[in-house]
Order: sequence, then structure tokens, then C-alpha cells
Amino acid sequence: MDLLPDLWKQDYWLPPGVTWRDMEQLPDSARPQPLDLLIVLPLALGFVAMRYVFERFFAPPVGRCLGVKNRVQMTAAPSPKLESFYTQQSRQPTQSEIVGLMALCGKTQRQIETWFRLRRSQDRPCRSKKFGEAAWRFVFYLTAFIAGLTCLIDKPWFWDLRECWRQYPVQPMEKVHYWYYMLEMGFYGSLLLRISVDVKRKDFKEQVIHHLATIFLLSFSYCANYIRIGTLVMLLHDSSDILLESAKMFNYGTGWKKTCDALFIVFAVVFLVTRLVIFPSKIIHTTLVLSMEVFEPFVGYYFFNILLMVLQALHIFWAGLILRMVYKFLKGKLEKDERSDDESEIEEEDGDKGGEENADRGDNCWGRSKDTLNCKLSMLTNTCVLNNFTSHRASAADRRSKAH
Repeated sequence: MDLLPDLWKQDYWLPPGVTWRDMEQLPDSARPQPLDLLIVLPLALGFVAMRYVFERFFAPPVGRCLGVKNRVQMTAAPSPKLESFYTQQSRQPTQSEIVGLMALCGKTQRQIETWFRLRRSQDRPCRSKKFGEAAWRFVFYLTAFIAGLTCLIDKPWFWDLRECWRQYPVQPMEKVHYWYYMLEMGFYGSLLLRISVDVKRKDFKEQVIHHLATIFLLSFSYCANYIRIGTLVMLLHDSSDILLESAKMFNYGTGWKKTCDALFIVFAVVFLVTRLVIFPSKIIHTTLVLSMEVFEPFVGYYFFNILLMVLQALHIFWAGLILRMVYKFLKGKLEKDERSDDESEIEEEDGDKGGEENADRGDNCWGRSKDTLNCKLSMLTNTCVLNNFTSHRASAADRRSKAH
């Protein structure tokens, strides 16, 4: 029963010497209140509904204009026993399981491996679905960035980061910044609600951590009135996400290779500059160092900076993937599907590339072994025929000599 009052203990949320009564100097409309966060869930559900409408009616025409076409896929032959194993046990059976399935279904190892490869291919999301997701995120990030830049460009803390802490925490909150916060939290809440049915990428766990850290960061910064620095964090992240999603959109279309390449390079530069240079040197430095010019450390100070550090760790992880793709791109080894995501490494082979490569490697090895075997048999046959022919000629010559 005492947990809730302890949670809102002013020592956790406010700097030493500041009380909740000091915050009451601000009008109710200009003071962040925890109950305001209750609007986030309805907003998240509203974003889910808007996304459904967008992907159903608006994204397909745009995709057709960009030449987005779904690939023709071969379907696996109906097999109730293999289907049951696929859905209930494993999508990538081990060698011992394949042996058991061979005895159960009366198929060869190659037939079973081919069936599972085709079956996994059927479950891969089509290009139109990927395009719809990228287009939706592009529209939101672009709108949020323009709106955020419009409401921040004339603010003093946009140009001088020390203004983020002047008279903190007794800082009035403008209505436009309230909605900026709520809409961003609602959007990330909708991504978290939809993450189980969206295209599953290689960095699925990192995406979940990112969404949770972002929601916790925004929620805490709102309640602790870190509004000013919070708006800068959101604006900084949206700037590179716009380029990422636009590069994905053109990657799924046909005939836009040069455009996709250019957007990918620009995105890589913007991401590395904003996430690895500006974010730690400006944002984190501001919250760790400059804020200490105004108040002493407290629990909220440490919690807020820990969340920022988690985001920075994710930035470093994704930056490694980006640099690896840039290296492949400069070497001319980067395939089209690899460029569509900085966060998933390879778009087309999401989740299944390892199994697919193993299966394909097995097929290639089998094919090479078969060719080698055929070559050796051919050489052996030719040698045997030549030897037989030579022996036959020698024996015929001996018979003629004896006859003479």
C-alpha cells in the first residue's frame, strides 16, 4: 500500500531542495502531470488503426508507382506430416530429425530439405507488406520532424543547451510540446503493439529494447519535466529515420537502384553524425555535465542518464551494421536486399538466412560432388574403353604374327 506514495517521493523525481509544492507555482496547463500519460494508450490504438487504413488504401498505389512487385514463389507440395512438424516443432529440422522424417514420410533427405526451404520461403513477408511498413514510418517521421523543428527552432534551448536547465525544474510546458511528447509516445507504443505481427528482422530483440527504452525515457522525462532536452532527443532521432525509411521504400521498387544507393549513403552519414557524434557530445554531455551547474545529482538524474546510455549502446550496435554495409557497398559486394535496412542487416533473408544458407550450401556441395563424381566416372569409362581397345589391337596383332 505504501509503494505508490514512495514511487512519487520527491527525492526520486526532483533535485535536492525542490519539492512538489514548488512545482505548483506553474499553472496546471503548463505543468507536466503523471496522469497525462493515460492518453498514450488511446493514441497508440489510434495509430494502429490509422496504420491499417494507410497500408490498406494508400500504400499500395504508391508502391505500384514505384514499381513494387511481389516475387513469384514456389510453394511446397502438400504434406500433412511435414506441415505438422513445421508448425509444431521446428522450421529448421536437425540432421537427426530429418532422418526420422525420411522414415516417416518415405522421402529422401534432399526432398525433405527442399520442402522445408520452400515452406520457409512461403512464410517470408512479401515486398508490398515491407513497403507498406516503411512508407507508414516514413510518413510519421517526416511529419514529426517537420512539426518538431517548427515548434523548437525559435526556442532558446534549441541554440543554447544551457537553457535546458535554467530554473529547472520550474519550467513552464507549452501545449505544442505536450502534444509533441504524447504523439511520439503514442507512435512508439503502436510499434510495440504491432511488433509481433510486423516483419521480423534480425535485430528483433534490439528493436524491443529500443522501443521500451524510448517509452520509459519519454515517460520519465515528461514526469520529471525534462521536456526541453526530451524534445531535442526526439528531433535528433527522427532526422535520420526519415532517410532510412525512404531508402527502404525505393529499395523495394524496381528501377530505383541509384536513388536507393544515394539515400543509403546520405542516411549512413547522417546516422553516424547524429547518433555517434552529436548525441553523446551534445545531449549526453548536457545531461551529465551541464545540468550539474544548476542542481546536484539525484535518483532521477542517474535513471535518465542510464536510459540515454542504453540508447547510445544501441546506436553503436546499429552503427557497426551500417559500416559493414558501407564497406560492402564500396567493394561492390552489397546486394540490393542488404541495403534496405540498417537495423536488420539483410532484408530478404530475415530470420531464415542462416538456415537457408546451410540448406543451399548443402545443395551446392551435393551438386559439386555429383559433378565431380560424373567427371571421374567419365574419365574412368574413357580410360577403360581406351585400354580395352588397345588390348584388343595388341591381341589381334599377335594373332596375325603367329599366323604368318
